[in-house]
Amino acid sequence: MALCGYCVAAGAQEGTAPMGPTLTAAAAAEASGGGENTQMETIIVTGLRASYEQSLERKRSSDSVIEVVTADDIGKLPDKNVADAVQRLPGVNISSGSGGEGGFSENDRVSIRGTNPSLTQTTLNGHTIATGDWYIGDQTQTVGRSVSFTLLPAEIVGAVEVQKSSQADYIEGGTVGNVNILTRRPLSFKKELTVQLTGQVLYADLPNTKDPQYNGLINWKNSDSTFGVLLQGFSEERHERRDGQELFLLGAGQIGPATGPNADPVAVAHPDLAGVVYPTQIGSAAFTQHSKRTGGLADFEWQPSDKLTLDLNGFYSHFDATNFDTNFMASPLNELGVGIAPTSYKVINGTLEAATFPNEPFDPTNPYGSAFPGVRDSISRPEAASSTGFIDFDTRLQATDKLLFTAEVGYTRAIGQTPNDEGYEAFLVNSPLVYQMMGTVAPATVSFPGYDTTKFDDPVHVSNGGSWHSYTKVTDEETYGQADGLLTMNSGVLQSLQFGLRYAKHDRDDYGINYSCSTDPNASCLNTPGLPPPVGLPFPAWNNTVSPGNFGSGIGMIPPNYLQHFWVMEPSNMAAWMASYFSISTGPNYQGNFHITEKDSAGYFMANFAGTGWRGNAGVRVVYTDQLSSAFDIDPNTGAPIPTSTKHDFWDVLPSVNFRYDLAPDLVARFAASRTMSRADYSALSPAVSLNNLDLTGTGGNADLKPVRSNNFDAGIEWYFARGALLSAAVFYMDMPSYVTYGYNTRSFVNTSTGKVADFVVTSPFNIAAKNYGAEFAWQQPLWGPFGALANYTYNNGHTDDGQPLVGSSKNTFNAELYYEAHGLSARVAYTYRSAFLVGLANVTQQYEAGMGTLAASLYYSINEHFMLTLDGLNLNDPRLKYYSNAEQPQAFYSNGRQYFFGVRILL
Repeated sequence: MALCGYCVAAGAQEGTAPMGPTLTAAAAAEASGGGENTQMETIIVTGLRASYEQSLERKRSSDSVIEVVTADDIGKLPDKNVADAVQRLPGVNISSGSGGEGGFSENDRVSIRGTNPSLTQTTLNGHTIATGDWYIGDQTQTVGRSVSFTLLPAEIVGAVEVQKSSQADYIEGGTVGNVNILTRRPLSFKKELTVQLTGQVLYADLPNTKDPQYNGLINWKNSDSTFGVLLQGFSEERHERRDGQELFLLGAGQIGPATGPNADPVAVAHPDLAGVVYPTQIGSAAFTQHSKRTGGLADFEWQPSDKLTLDLNGFYSHFDATNFDTNFMASPLNELGVGIAPTSYKVINGTLEAATFPNEPFDPTNPYGSAFPGVRDSISRPEAASSTGFIDFDTRLQATDKLLFTAEVGYTRAIGQTPNDEGYEAFLVNSPLVYQMMGTVAPATVSFPGYDTTKFDDPVHVSNGGSWHSYTKVTDEETYGQADGLLTMNSGVLQSLQFGLRYAKHDRDDYGINYSCSTDPNASCLNTPGLPPPVGLPFPAWNNTVSPGNFGSGIGMIPPNYLQHFWVMEPSNMAAWMASYFSISTGPNYQGNFHITEKDSAGYFMANFAGTGWRGNAGVRVVYTDQLSSAFDIDPNTGAPIPTSTKHDFWDVLPSVNFRYDLAPDLVARFAASRTMSRADYSALSPAVSLNNLDLTGTGGNADLKPVRSNNFDAGIEWYFARGALLSAAVFYMDMPSYVTYGYNTRSFVNTSTGKVADFVVTSPFNIAAKNYGAEFAWQQPLWGPFGALANYTYNNGHTDDGQPLVGSSKNTFNAELYYEAHGLSARVAYTYRSAFLVGLANVTQQYEAGMGTLAASLYYSINEHFMLTLDGLNLNDPRLKYYSNAEQPQAFYSNGRQYFFGVRILL
């Protein structure tokens, strides 16, 4: 990335790749030589101001509605991946986790204008890139087409274009827009040899760890600028610690009726509790992760003549994510579920906000009728990982003075895997239980009178519980090819014609294996003492490990009796226990495995127009999709797998128009209209299910889902009132007749913890109409002397036809940034805020994240033109993440701490 003091020309970012073989309207205008003059006077600028001016110039010259971040922007921000880099653009939101996952310190998903990240398409140099996920929930159930930005470090980027309006030459798939990442190209560098090295140390204050961060770039080209080689590499380690409290308020957590054949004993004893919802579990959740992101990019560019350019480039990124999740949970479900009524309680708005349960001694001869006031849940995933990569070959041929051809072929593959998902559960016995919820204001209080939660004192207070062991691997791959043409016309207002064809074959495979403690399909693995083998298993070893002394200190307003101190199982001891007692394969996880094959064909035609003071394009893209979803139904009586598949094909005609008019030399008006589409997530299309044996919930797919289609409209005005300055306003509207939402049903499946068939509450997707509209306002300006500032605000309102909010829809998003640059010193501070939004589903319950702001800062000092000292800070305000199902029912409180990066950059 360009460093402060490293000169570049305004409007000509060094090393930035074109969009690939697809030709943008701006490129078409430049090639045609018609219309208004898009060339600017070359003025040498440097540093932050250079990056801002380059970004604004690319935005201003574009026919479509876009936002741009250039390499200096990314290089000068404390940005560790591309999601961080674009979060401060108007109309862009980012998130660090999907529904039920919770948030982390590094962001992972990008959404445009308050919509689901799956509706935002991510491309790299104009072509698709496969995605893999490290988190097992993302691997199997919650996302499928949105790219994991954890795999995309900021170091690979030359520029990023957020394309908000569509064009016929854009690859279909971005209902609400595209994020197009542009890497550097070897022949675009100014010098024959460029070397950049960066070394940093990451200090994370919550885990109190220091980790190395390395990345480097070397670019060489010959003296004639006809052949060049670019090589990049990165290796970045990170320790993550997340403290939290998780509360589960699910459909199963409801007290039954007081009368009738299905009368609930609790309601019979206390009729006022009939129908009351209660938290099934309240847990102190401690998550730790040691991750390492490694990979690189290589690009070989050859220009044998001024009419032909050949480019071979490849990229690979691997993310190791060994993680451990431990949760000490109070379990009102295990009390109320066996008919034990509280001795005292408080009900507020139909929710059991507080309760005291008596001690019911554990009866080993009747374990299923005994009370388990707490659940000790430990989940170790020692080799979780994700990866992505591609190889791409581009050709650019100027066949005649007026005819330009481009073509590319490529292959991209990604993997998300959890080779060992090891879950050990212990039940608390022989103890009372007391809890008090505090609404969404503060964490709940939990206590087990008479029991020291820091002691694993089996078997007095601890009983082995239900455990699991599974293997999951998800493979995502695509082979693609496309060819495009540009014919220069210069015939009146018609400047050029663009046309092209594309074909892609995409495969998504989700494969899992379950393990058990017995080969007997009728055996239970509840591991309860007092029952005959194989269920009477010994306890894992415990090394007297406990939670950190400051656990929970960052989640705010810690009340007395908040459960902070508890015993912790070591992952190595869990692995040894699993290997000895829970490693018998029961075969494939048929009810969760699926395979989807998708063959996509597309062709487009687009005309570029220009006249005095105006430019635009109009075109149409025609798309054919051939889709086959394969999975297994499960016989509810025998548990036997039954192969099933569903095949669909559909056509989409996607017209688009973009228009730009210069009202004055510094005032630009825009209008855009288009029809767009996104195919449903792979997990949503699968007939398979992903089940939670603990609370008998699950998520399933719907192979009959239609693509999400949308009619989009944009209008805006941009005032470039000074050099590097902008004041703009825009409005947008999206009409989506086939948005995807979720509903509930009860289905029978095999509970793999018990080997028994049980009824699960399963969520499944279906199509529904939805609308999304809003407005964006942005200001950017160099101020007095070396200072400058920017700010933007986005209002968004999106709902389905039944009144539910859209996933990712924050009504208010605000960004502010102040920077200083002079005498070799570059500094800036940035604040981002987004209001509450629907994250997705946590099991079967809608999950919202409360409004939150994050503060980041950077301080760079150039010793000379070759050496720079760097200091970056992320999450400096140590934000508390809060999740809830409604205004009175909390789901989680989390804290991830702050991260500081100190290092040096060397440019040769």
